[in-house]
Amino acid sequence: MVTEKVLIKKEDKLCSYEMVVIISPQVLDEQLETVINNISNSITAKGGAVSEIVRWGKRNLAYPIRHFYSGTYILAKFTLKPGFSKELENQLKITEPVLRHLLVKLEI
Repeated sequence: MVTEKVLIKKEDKLCSYEMVVIISPQVLDEQLETVINNISNSITAKGGAVSEIVRWGKRNLAYPIRHFYSGTYILAKFTLKPGFSKELENQLKITEPVLRHLLVKLEI
């Protein structure tokens, strides 16, 4: 009984995350805003809150990904329940313009 209450409280707590997303260079600026808004909306739909989105711009990749040699880098900082982080990663894996992503939980 006691362990169930502790587990529920830990899952309800929001954790801080940082995520870097590499978007295909074929995506135009207008479409880039749509992709960023879709990622942001998926975070807020799960009860999270996006605190900052930084556009790093186009950069060369260290190795080709899907035959692309460059990509647009985006850094997002947000809070989310730990249970939804895996769902977010699965959604990013099937999103066509996203070449790669890295989601890191911040220890604060």
